[in-house]
This record gives sequence, C-alpha cells and structure tokens, in this order.
Amino acid sequence: MLELPADEALIAGEWRRGAGPPVDTVDPATGRTLTTVHSVSAEETHEAAERAAEAAAEPVWRELRPHLRARLLHRIAELIEHDADRLADLQTADTGKSRTETGALVSSAAGTFRYTAAALETAEDAVTPSRGPYVTLSLHEPIGVVGAITPWNSPVASDAQKLAPALAAGNAVLLKPAEWTPLVALALGRLVHRALEEAALPAGLLSVLPGPGSVVGEAIVGHPRVGKVAFTGGTATGRRIGRVAAEKVMPVSLELGGKSPTIVFEDADLERALAGVMFGIFSSSGQSCVAGSRLFVARSRYEEFTDELVARTRDLRVGPGTDPDTQVAPLVHHRHRDAVAAHVERARAEGARVRCGGRAPEGERWRDGAYYLPTVLDGLPHSAAVCQEEIFGPVLVALPFDDEDDLVAQANDSVYGLACGIWTADHRTAWRVARRIEAGTVWINTYKQFSVSTPFGGMKDSGLGREKGREAIRGYQRQKSLYWSTDDHPLPWAG
Repeated sequence: MLELPADEALIAGEWRRGAGPPVDTVDPATGRTLTTVHSVSAEETHEAAERAAEAAAEPVWRELRPHLRARLLHRIAELIEHDADRLADLQTADTGKSRTETGALVSSAAGTFRYTAAALETAEDAVTPSRGPYVTLSLHEPIGVVGAITPWNSPVASDAQKLAPALAAGNAVLLKPAEWTPLVALALGRLVHRALEEAALPAGLLSVLPGPGSVVGEAIVGHPRVGKVAFTGGTATGRRIGRVAAEKVMPVSLELGGKSPTIVFEDADLERALAGVMFGIFSSSGQSCVAGSRLFVARSRYEEFTDELVARTRDLRVGPGTDPDTQVAPLVHHRHRDAVAAHVERARAEGARVRCGGRAPEGERWRDGAYYLPTVLDGLPHSAAVCQEEIFGPVLVALPFDDEDDLVAQANDSVYGLACGIWTADHRTAWRVARRIEAGTVWINTYKQFSVSTPFGGMKDSGLGREKGREAIRGYQRQKSLYWSTDDHPLPWAG
C-alpha cells in the first residue's frame, strides 16, 4: 500500500502544516485525489529564510570540514537507497511516470549525492602565482542561503541536483517543489532532515516549502537573505526570476525550456535512429526539457523514415505508470493534458497532417486519466507555432531537410538551445554539425543519456549556468582572494 507523507511542510527546521490554502495532489492515471497538502504562506517562507541564515552561520556548520560535509551527503544517499522503492512508488503516483522511470530517477538522486560527496572531498582551492612580496590564494566560501525551485516532471532527481551541491558548498537551502507534485520532495526532506539530526547539525539548514510559485517562489526569490536561486522550469518564470535577481545583484542558475532538434542523415542506421527518435520524444510522455520534439530527416529518406516511425508509434503501449508494460504514461495533470491537446488543435488549424495520435485514447482503461496518444505531425513549415513553441508532451513534428546548411539554419531557428540528437554513420558529419548546432548538449547516435559527472545546461532562452559536474559545487559558493605579505618592510608609500 502506498505510504503518503503527512500534510506537513518542513519550515525552519520544524515539521508542521502550512498556513496557506490546501492543494489536492491527483493521481494522473485515475484522476483520483491522493492526498491534500497545505501550502506554506509568504510569512512562513520568510521565517524559513531567516532561520536558514542563522543555521548557515552557525560555526558547527560553517566551519565543518569538507570531508565531514561529504559524510553527510553519503548518509543522505544511503537513506535514499534504503527508501528507494517507497520514493519511486510515491513519484509514480504523484507524477504518473512509469515505475521503471521513477526507479531510475531515485537511483540517480542517490548517485548525485555520492558523486557530489566525492567531488567535495577532492575539491581544491589555489595558491596563485605571486606578483610581489606576498602569497596569493583563491578560496571559495558558502553563499549562505540558497533557493532551489524544482519542476514537476522529474522532482526527485531535480531536487538532488540542487540540494547536493548547495549543501556540499556549505549553504542552507529553501527547497520549493512544484505545486502539482510536492510529495516526493517532502519525503526526501524527511530523509535529509534525519541525516542532519543524526549529525547534530542545525535543523534550519533545510526547509521544504510547498505552494504556488506566485506566493512561495516569489517570497524565496525576493527575500534579502537568499543569496542565490537555482531554478528549473519554464522560460517565462525564469525571466521573472532573472529580473528580481538583477535588482538584488544575485546570481542565478536557470534551466529552462527547450525545442530540441533530432537529426537523421541519409546514411543513418535506420533501426538505431528510429529507436532513438522515439525514445527522445515519447519516453517520459514527452514531459522532458530535452525532448527531441523537432525531427529533421534528409529528404531522400524522409518518407521511408517517417512512415516506419508512424507505424511504430501507433504500437506504443499507453497505460498507467504502475503497469510494467507501459511505454507512454499519463501526463502529469488533466490541465496539462488539455494544454498539449490545444497545441495539436492549433497545428491542425494551421494545416498540419496528423500522421498518428492527435487525441486522448478512448476506452474504459484511459477514461479518467490524463492520457494523450503519442502524436506525429508533419506538413507544416518550420515557422509554424508547433515547430517553435515548447509543448512538453508526446508530440513530434517532422520536417525534411535538403543539405547541411539548410538543416543547420532550421535547427538553429529557435529561441531555445538546450539539446540536440544527431544520427549519422559519418564521424566527420557528426563532429561538424554538433559544433554548428546551438545547444548545451548534443547526443550522437544516442539520446537522453545523462551522467552526473558531465555539466548540463542550455543556451539562448533555454537558460544560463550549468548543473552537474565537478564545478557544480562552485556555483553555490563565492570566490575570495587573500594576499598574505611575506615582506619584512612596511609599504614604501607610508614612509
């Protein structure tokens, strides 16, 4: 039986019911309410920020040596692994994702804490080359309080990618999960809170603050104690955060939207390309910032490739995330499903050819869930809205290209620059095009493969800053320079 978190938020180190309005969390597969979580108020968010600043300044935390902070991260990883099945089941219920995917996301979260612990233990400051009678050092120190605002599409992994380096860097964290999917963040918060208690560290180092972005998110971003915000979500919200950050002169990292191209050259291996293109857009039900939602196929292979793609897409198994045979699970919320459907209807009105899908599945099995069939569209110019706007659902638009220059011009004709997939047997073509495409991540003959050791982020409207990698910790720190005199004489000017 699914174990649901209590209706309590972690506010300033204390578990209690939020003072804001209640929000029902809904199982996307059935439409049934799972539980109700009360939002926190702006006042409670301010309280959490003040307590976080106090906790971050306590010597027991601020002066804790890196290898001991690393021990804390290892302990959190152990607790995640011990609770992995419950966390995965909870995320499947809350987001609708397949149990296979949520299991992988929980494993990724544990791995992120372990990798970050290792990176912390091996991180080095620098003695820089001296230009005078002094020793010069470059050091890194905590920012203090960090706001971490995470999305609904992969909460536990996104939570870990912000929590682990922020804590490793010596900060306190205000974690705000998405309003639709707060449950796994609250469960993860219990585990982190337990690890802090075991280590006799200040409880105020972590708050988990569910609620709407217009209340809780804005309170976090605008609070004077918050020295950095790390945000994953929509580009419009990212811009609003950036405007507040500019007023505060505060650093931010923004992982925003995408409209990623996948490219199939004439010489591509057909089977590998078909499998990769389908996985890139239809896994996670298309609810992925890196979803390969624009398909470009060499004109000589276009009809052959898209005909086979459509036939295979029709055979994908749509069902609840709890069914091990499911390939395309429900969307996160009925309102989101309706928004995806509206994009497709707009494309139809613009003259798109709906090759498959384009509607919710019919039948008792899918009646009450937020399902939408995997959809392939074509017949539109690249200037059409469906080719330019992020849909965040299982909707792929296909276009032919004539040559490399035509391809690059179309692929880069987007406000986004998050990811790209290239399918070709020619290593020279792969290298050349990968360097010409404006994207933060390029996959060659594969797609949606991730490593915590490899930095991730976007270009253009897909955001700024990077997550993951050894340098992730430094993104949550301030750099300081020290000059230490070795001269036996006073400065000559004073004489």
